[in-house]
Amino acid sequence: VQLQASGGGLVQTGGSLRLSCAASVRTTSNNAMGWFRQAPGKEREFVATISWNGGARYYAESVKGRFTISRANAKNTVYLQMNSLKPEDTAVYYCAASRYASSSSQAGHYPYWGRGTQVTVSS
Repeated sequence: VQLQASGGGLVQTGGSLRLSCAASVRTTSNNAMGWFRQAPGKEREFVATISWNGGARYYAESVKGRFTISRANAKNTVYLQMNSLKPEDTAVYYCAASRYASSSSQAGHYPYWGRGTQVTVSS
């Protein structure tokens, strides 16, 4: 499984970005998907996850109410809509495919990772 994240860029505080993650194979439609991020000098952290059918979605407290994860299984694509961006959201964002159908915030449940896309929020 190959994952390609895109949509990152430079945005001002309060702005919006929409990240996309395209999977190479249709089998990811049976798996939960997640977004994680890693800022310079910090550990990778969970951002959002969505179950295989989109029925369950969970978010990190730091992004709840501002970010929305969604998926289009017919397109093998997962999205992360990011609104009201803050400088502390600056990081490389990674999408990942879980080995399970249920959503999870645990990075260890995700054997497949994309290469990441840079998001920079200026103050």
